[in-house]
Amino acid sequence: MQREFELEPVDNARLANLCGPLDENLRLVETRLNVEVHRRGESFRVVGERAPEAEDTLRELFRLSKDEDVTPHRVHLTLHERTSDAEHPAGADDEDNPSIRVQRGAIRARGGNQREYLKQIKVSDLTFGVGPAGTGKTYLAVASAVEALQHERVRRIVLVRPAVEAGERLGFLPGDLSQKVDPYLRPMYDALYEMLGFDRVARFIERNVIEVAPLAFMRGRSLNDSFIILDEAQNTTPEQMKMFLTRIGFGSRAVVTGDVTQTDLPHGKLSGLRHGLGVLKGVTGVSFTFFDARDVVRHPLVQRIVQAYEARGDSQ
Repeated sequence: MQREFELEPVDNARLANLCGPLDENLRLVETRLNVEVHRRGESFRVVGERAPEAEDTLRELFRLSKDEDVTPHRVHLTLHERTSDAEHPAGADDEDNPSIRVQRGAIRARGGNQREYLKQIKVSDLTFGVGPAGTGKTYLAVASAVEALQHERVRRIVLVRPAVEAGERLGFLPGDLSQKVDPYLRPMYDALYEMLGFDRVARFIERNVIEVAPLAFMRGRSLNDSFIILDEAQNTTPEQMKMFLTRIGFGSRAVVTGDVTQTDLPHGKLSGLRHGLGVLKGVTGVSFTFFDARDVVRHPLVQRIVQAYEARGDSQ
């Protein structure tokens, strides 16, 4: 199959942005869709079984090239988005295509499971996001928390994570409590910095609008008017999970994220996430989103790695 088309209006700067250095973006489209892309100026010729899909992708990237840099990461996300939309078609209204507006722009769901995840976070008091690395579980939870804070639906954000080492012994960590737990909460910090900026995050932490807490220090507290995120929940015990879930107060919303296949608990110790999924099934006000390898939005290799492990059925 062959498709020939032109990208208009003719703009050499946008075409260069679309193609990338040494046409690396075109080569990525070729590799991912198993097609051949030939270009002369604004004229393109695509050869292969998935030529129509490649044409649609190139037109979409050309549209984006007007306002943003078209990087290999952007190409990957566009390809992933189109594949996910084909498998999980969405409606045309905002309700079926949820997005989050934060200080530094809009964040859109990519694929059916991410759309469902954002909808559940908006309507449920407690949402579980379970799946492999790179599916956006933590990032979208933090984005939802930032949006809720900006719209004054909550008064603070509480970030919680069990301080369990990933199969290594890190030894004594110097510093105060915040400095000791910072390494475990780095992914959530990175997301906050991207959405709010470093200075604003620092001010919010200083004023306790954003609170960082290890799971062990949550006992005895009641969190009202808060957006609470428990990350890496597979490393909790059933007792810790129950303790955390019973901290939810009035006007609060909680999101629990984790991957049951990557538990760092001692051998033979039951994961609180796995246990909680069974206990809370069917409880009113609790929702679940289960991600899989098709939802991975990191480097394509990560998706193939997850699929390889799923095929082997390897889990801890």
